[in-house]
Amino acid sequence: MTVLERFYEGDIRALSRIISHIENGREGYRDVLSRLYDRVGSSLRLGITGPPGAGKSTLVNCLAHRLLKQGHKVGVVAVDPTSPFTGGALLGDRVRMSDFPTDGSFYFRSMATRGASGGLANATDNVTIAYDAFGFDVTLLETVGVGQVELDIVDSCDTVAVVVVPESGDSVQTMKAGLMEIADIFCVNKSDRPGAERIISELRQMLKMRKPPEDKWSIPVVRTVATSTDGVEELEEAINKHRAHMGESGFFEKRRRYQIRKKILTVLRNRFQNEFVDRLREQGDLDQAVDEILAKKTNPFEVGDNLYRRFSA
Repeated sequence: MTVLERFYEGDIRALSRIISHIENGREGYRDVLSRLYDRVGSSLRLGITGPPGAGKSTLVNCLAHRLLKQGHKVGVVAVDPTSPFTGGALLGDRVRMSDFPTDGSFYFRSMATRGASGGLANATDNVTIAYDAFGFDVTLLETVGVGQVELDIVDSCDTVAVVVVPESGDSVQTMKAGLMEIADIFCVNKSDRPGAERIISELRQMLKMRKPPEDKWSIPVVRTVATSTDGVEELEEAINKHRAHMGESGFFEKRRRYQIRKKILTVLRNRFQNEFVDRLREQGDLDQAVDEILAKKTNPFEVGDNLYRRFSA
């Protein structure tokens, strides 16, 4: 049997090989994704994001265990910063995921950002396609600790939970124009620490001052202590309520349509960019342009315009 045939049969090792093929962008990976796509559409994608040290991994661990006990098949993608030495995932999330079944109902993958700046690795969305096609009911995406402009997770997930901690209180105002705008749910983790009531109050006040979202969803603020599983059931209930609301309001399909449209544009952008850069390298135009700029004969903007006109003709 081929790897793809074993994948269709539910072989977890075949899933692992296909994910590696996709993540590394090996020859033919687009063809593999194309063949998988008719099986896509049934997996719920949950994004867990927030600042470093918020306890995202522990929350993902707790949620995964709860979902498994309910009979769901669960896939997890944890994205961490790239090691400058090995190119691998710097934080090694695998050591934090423990006591999970090995019967194919659970699969965990740690991915390196490899220079991507949006909180997710460039291949993350493609990997979720493989998870969906494999038959996972729920895919949990844990992002690298993010900042104000690193918001890619909204393009890959159906529900986004933004996790903060009591110590985040002083930075709430600086976060609101970016990370705070993508939340479907706010989770105040480590809420047994001093300052928890203050940040909960600040978040709720911010939500009252915001323009109501288009989908009319009332964003909840859930308190958790993931290390003791306190509040995790309430977090899961909030996720389920959001999913139900999105379905009833029609915004689930609307978000999926937006994501597919964004996916098409990303595929086109990457294709054109790679072909353009490859042609530049093959013909030596890039090095020649650098020499001319250093010699003060031209500038990057003029070079860019000229090269674009030449290769788009």
